[in-house]
Amino acid sequence: MVRGVRGTWCGTLLLAGVLVAGTSGCGPETPAEPGEPPSGTSGPARPGTTATTTAPGTTPPTGATTAPGTAPPPGIPTAPGTPTADPDPAEVLVEVVVNGGLAGVSNKLVVHTDGSWTSRSGTEEPRTGRQTPAEAARLRAALEDPAYARVPERPTGDPVADGFQYYVTYRHRLVVAGDGERPAALQRVFAALPEGGPPTNP
Repeated sequence: MVRGVRGTWCGTLLLAGVLVAGTSGCGPETPAEPGEPPSGTSGPARPGTTATTTAPGTTPPTGATTAPGTAPPPGIPTAPGTPTADPDPAEVLVEVVVNGGLAGVSNKLVVHTDGSWTSRSGTEEPRTGRQTPAEAARLRAALEDPAYARVPERPTGDPVADGFQYYVTYRHRLVVAGDGERPAALQRVFAALPEGGPPTNP
């Protein structure tokens, strides 16, 4: 009888030890709830929560903005309305070459977009100068006149004996004219050139 009671008491102690071991930190892991990763592992966030980090090797979500002060990645077009660079002041606006005349001159005048100009006459030292802003604007307006774009590229009037021939280059378009009949649009360009017109002096 005593042995039966003692056996029952020992069995109770063993069962209590098993239960305590099962609830300690060294025991088996607690089963995960449905849809939740086991403890100690990473996995998708629960519905309604926001992930705080991005896995290595992944790209940021669509709509992410570039940090201030950084340039857009190559290949992305410039947004419409972005200002462009100003034209180079040293760029040639118009070039006028004059040949012929009684003295058989071969002169050249080059005017740049900033109004500066260089004129060469034969073997003389080149002359230089600069138009005023108003003069430069007048010359540019005469060249940009749609009527000038319709000026024939070859002389239309009768040739003049011992006359001059003028070769005017503007935006890669060459117009050749003589001392015969001149279209009004071409005459306006000549009148707006530095020193009063094409270089005809020897």
